[in-house]
Amino acid sequence: MNAIAASFPAPASQPEWAVELRGLTKTYAATGRSAAKQALKGIDLNIRRGSFFGLLGPNGAGKSTMINILAGLVIKTAGQACIWGYDIDERPRQSRAAIGVVPQELILDPFFTPRELLDLQAGLYGVPRAERRTDELLEAVGLSDKANAYARALSGGMRRRLMVAKALVHTPPVLVLDEPTAGVDIELRQSLWAYVRELNRGGTTILLTTHYLEEAQELCDMIAIINNGMVAACEPTPKLLGRMDRKELWLTLDRDLTVMPPRLSMYQTELPEPRRLVVRYQPSRDNINEVLAAVQDSGLVITDLSTKETDLEDIFLQLVQAQRS
Repeated sequence: MNAIAASFPAPASQPEWAVELRGLTKTYAATGRSAAKQALKGIDLNIRRGSFFGLLGPNGAGKSTMINILAGLVIKTAGQACIWGYDIDERPRQSRAAIGVVPQELILDPFFTPRELLDLQAGLYGVPRAERRTDELLEAVGLSDKANAYARALSGGMRRRLMVAKALVHTPPVLVLDEPTAGVDIELRQSLWAYVRELNRGGTTILLTTHYLEEAQELCDMIAIINNGMVAACEPTPKLLGRMDRKELWLTLDRDLTVMPPRLSMYQTELPEPRRLVVRYQPSRDNINEVLAAVQDSGLVITDLSTKETDLEDIFLQLVQAQRS
């Protein structure tokens, strides 16, 4: 599958940044039921061409507002947004043609077949009939055998796959996936990610929002965490994961432990079970051999052990809590 349509610049002239945001602000006006709300507070964000970019944040953080501005569904209050080098205000037609969005909601006309829906969407984007890839897309998302079935007869997972195909009819260089695997089974999730990875390897820039933090950790090369309308962090995934200097050592002992030995007072310890000891330490300061030596010096016999690394969920919670305090 081609990742970039012929209507976009040749590889030599492609932009460095697939998406550029400068001071992006959105304030929703007050209504009779609620006060004015500033959903975005001067967002600055660059997404490099070819990146698999994760956008994380709690509910109400501003992720959907940002995506809807890029898709042309919400009008920004202030700031600048560019997609594939096109300003969304100065070049709205080109910027919208450069992006495909898979929304959270399954919005499909139940009385159209998948083939008809994709053909119609391609027509709306001005794709000539000879250049449409309807059958190719249906095969790619595993819906060839449902091409002529009514959309209302498709399962939820099939509809989700059809939404992905619908976002790709005009071969956009930027694909936005807004919670694409919410409520779908593990098998579908894995097949969807395999297909999206293939798109990314072909050059398509992926912007993913998800509540499954392990997905972002596994898939994304860059991650931004947005909270309360502001960017709390934006770093390469390995660097972000290295932010927290903490490891956990989970030890199984040969006997019950009721009192924590004084030798372990220099570490943060916990006893979730009488024979399960958790020791938390900082790898930059403490060597694991020193930790184990302290345990053995305390007269404890270890029958099993495992370690737990810092994961994205730890960092996410830390950053969000820091902004609230």
